[in-house]
Amino acid sequence: MRGSMSNYYDDYDDIDEMEDEYDLDDPADDMVDEQRGIRDSDAEDNDYGQPNDKIPDTSSVDARKGRDIQGIPWEQINITRKKYRQSRLEQYKNYENVPNSGEEAMKDCKPTEKGGMYYEFRRNTRSVKSTILHFQLRNLVWATSKHDIYLVSHYSIRHWSALSGVDTELINVQGHVAPREKHAGSLLEGFSQTQVSTLAVKDNLLVAGGFQGELICKHLDREGISFCCRTTYDDNAITNAVDIFNTSSGAVHFIASNNDSGVRYYDMERFQLFKHFQFEWPVNHTSLSPDRKVVVIVGDDPDGLLIDANSGKTLHSIKGHRDYSFASAWSPDGRTFATGNQDKTCRIWDVRNLSKSVHVLRGNLGAIRSIRFTSDGQFMSMAEPADFVHIYDVKSDYNKRQELDFFGEISGTSFSPDTDTLFVGVWDRMYGSLLQFGRLYNYSYLDSLF
Repeated sequence: MRGSMSNYYDDYDDIDEMEDEYDLDDPADDMVDEQRGIRDSDAEDNDYGQPNDKIPDTSSVDARKGRDIQGIPWEQINITRKKYRQSRLEQYKNYENVPNSGEEAMKDCKPTEKGGMYYEFRRNTRSVKSTILHFQLRNLVWATSKHDIYLVSHYSIRHWSALSGVDTELINVQGHVAPREKHAGSLLEGFSQTQVSTLAVKDNLLVAGGFQGELICKHLDREGISFCCRTTYDDNAITNAVDIFNTSSGAVHFIASNNDSGVRYYDMERFQLFKHFQFEWPVNHTSLSPDRKVVVIVGDDPDGLLIDANSGKTLHSIKGHRDYSFASAWSPDGRTFATGNQDKTCRIWDVRNLSKSVHVLRGNLGAIRSIRFTSDGQFMSMAEPADFVHIYDVKSDYNKRQELDFFGEISGTSFSPDTDTLFVGVWDRMYGSLLQFGRLYNYSYLDSLF
């Protein structure tokens, strides 16, 4: 992770300045520019006489009638969607730590067949504002069922029910947060004004990581906060990623990846740090294999690592990417895993032959910041920083894909555990929302009965 971003809020008052600095253009603002020739992103009302929070949700019925899934009224804007998409592709500047890494990586990419339909649009919920605080960290949306979604909205960690439509605040980190339980190693004084950089939710445990190395743990079936700690007091302490998992005995553990080059294991039964591995570069993301024996480590180096989960010993270096990586994920088959990089590619690896990646998949405009597999291993999603999520049919050997195409920065993506639903958080000052897509099932065998 870019080191100077560790004190991110010292340099940026809000995301608007971040977008200006890194040319992450806001599509809503661009469309306003097209229509009236001025930039006025702080206006309370949009250009159509509606307060921004009054733009209605979009349902699948609305979409089938031709309405834009984000509610963008293209007919009232002086630019077509097609033309705006083209200009966005041409003008979006991908952030690179290694100059020209994207151009170099494109030479390795395999052609894939676009046009698959695996997940169809179901709903765009405008009342759910899923935000980001760091331009490189995009794991801030988690689904624990097809109805239960957890996300970060500014200083608030929230639960949204897709079933009831109820939005509930679980933790407000703008003020003071302190644990209600007493555990060795827990900071009983807690934290104030935590800037949440990453989030993970699984098995009734929520873990939020912060810009100063904070970890805040909450059991969803208990009142208050269970545990708070600071992983490190280094100046460059940001918690980049968290991965929650169950041990073979069923105990709940999690791994925290930090910008101080450390990877730390925590036991949530006893609330204890029990393993700490150090590496030669900041660790941006880790993923534990399904058999709990191997960990993928990626970070501020083009090469990734496979390490032994128990000893921390390096088993293999994985070479191929041209820039720094921020995403990784294991397939449920336990043999293949994926890594996402700022060179605008996702690489698929097979543990039986790690001399090179078996596939190199390309993004449209930016880094691959988030990767998810469905629990049945049939699909893999890879999210760019903005505008595009690609869903690959794994059984086609990654040759077929569906492209989800919208406008706005992506705060996170998550498949529901039953694979039925894909949620995508969109952060945009005017059109920020939560997109919901439902899995399409093949019922053609029923047709043969009639």
